[in-house]
Amino acid sequence: MQFTEFPFQTSILKAVAEERFHTPTLVQEQAIPLVLSKKNVIVSAQTGTGKTAAFALPIIQLLLDKEVDENETKKIKSLIVTPTRELAIQILENFKSYSKYTALTTTAVFGGVSLEPQKEELAKGIDILVATPGRLIDLHLQGYIDLSSIEIFVLDEADLMLDMGFINDVKRIEKLTPRKKQTLLFSATIPEKIDELAKSVIKNAVKVDINPQETTAKNIGQLLYYLPKKHKTELCLNLLRHTINGKIIIFRRTKMGVDKLEQTLLKNDYKVTSIHGDKTQIVRNKAIIDFKNKKVNILIATDVAARGIDITNVDAIINFDIPNVPETYIHRIGRTGRAGKSGIAFSFCSPDENGYIKTIEALIEKPIKIITDHPFIINKPKHKKLQPNTISQNKKGRKSENSKKNKKRWY
Repeated sequence: MQFTEFPFQTSILKAVAEERFHTPTLVQEQAIPLVLSKKNVIVSAQTGTGKTAAFALPIIQLLLDKEVDENETKKIKSLIVTPTRELAIQILENFKSYSKYTALTTTAVFGGVSLEPQKEELAKGIDILVATPGRLIDLHLQGYIDLSSIEIFVLDEADLMLDMGFINDVKRIEKLTPRKKQTLLFSATIPEKIDELAKSVIKNAVKVDINPQETTAKNIGQLLYYLPKKHKTELCLNLLRHTINGKIIIFRRTKMGVDKLEQTLLKNDYKVTSIHGDKTQIVRNKAIIDFKNKKVNILIATDVAARGIDITNVDAIINFDIPNVPETYIHRIGRTGRAGKSGIAFSFCSPDENGYIKTIEALIEKPIKIITDHPFIINKPKHKKLQPNTISQNKKGRKSENSKKNKKRWY
C-alpha cells in the first residue's frame, strides 16, 4: 500500500512525497486510520518503527479539517508530551516538514535553554505544541501556556517517561486539559505502571501492538495456491462456487484492483461490496454496515481501508494479492478465527510474489500448506543454486592484510 491511500489532503501528501516516504510502516498502517477516526489509541511499538509520523500526519489532517477564523488568535489544539529535549526537537522537525504546505504552526518547549524565545513563540499563538513535562509545567505556571483548547493529547515514549520519573507530571498535565479530547499513548513496551496510567487517562482506547515476533492463530487454516497472475480471478470464482461459504473478506493491494474484482463478482451475481481510500467515509461506512448485517457476504478491501474496522464472524479470508510486508499477512488472516472460532485463509501467489511467501513463512515460523489440486497449478518455485563456475574455489581470507586495510568501504 501507499501513503496516497490514506484520506490526507494534497498539502500533506505533497510534503510526505518530498520526504521520499511512499510505503507506510506497519505501525503507520494501523494507527493512522484509528487516529483519523478520532479514537483514543494505545500503541506498543519499538523505536524506529515510524511512530512519530503515525500520530503527526493524522493530527495535521484532523486540525486542517476544522474551519478556522484567520483573524482569531491561535490556541493550542494539540499537545505532544515527550520525555527528552532530543525527542521534542525530532518531533517538532517532523511536524514542520509534514505541515509546511499548510497554515498550521508548531513549536517546542523544553529545558536546558532560555525561556524567553519560547515565550515569544507561544505569545504569537500556535496550533501544535511539543513539550517536555518540566518546562511545560513551568511555562503554564507563569501563564504562558493555556491548555483549555486541547483537542488531541499525545503521550510519546511513555515507558521512557516512567523511567525518568515523569509520571506524576504527566498526570498533572493531563488534568490541565479538557476532559473531552482525543488521547494517544505511544510506548515501546507497556509495563504495569504504564498500563495503570493508560487506564487512568484514556477511556475506551483501541490497542495497537506491533510485535515482529507475533504469530498467527492456531485455529486458522492457511492454504497457498501457486498460479499465473492472469488466472487469479478465475481461481477466485472457482473457490467461491465450490469451496468457500459464509462471510468473506478479499484483500487486494490496490484501489484499482479492488474496483476491478468487485465489478467481476457483481457480473457473476455475487453479493459484494468494497472499501478503499478513494471512497468517501459515508460510502465506506455503508459498506461495512451492509457486510456486518449480511446484506452482502463478500467485502473486497485494501489493507489501509480495512484498518481499525472490527468485523466479527468472518468465515474466510482471500489474499488475492500477497502482501509485501509479512506482518500485514498476519493482520489480514487474523480477521477470521476470532474469539476461539475456526477460520480459513486462502492465498494466491503468482511468480512475482514468491519472495513475499518466503518472508511470511519465516515470520510465522512454519510453511503454509500448498494446494496442488486446482486447474491453474504452477509448481512450487525452487530456490536457485549457484552455478558451479560462480562458486569461488579460493579459500576464505585469501586477500592480504594490506589489501584489506586499503579497501575503501561505502559505510
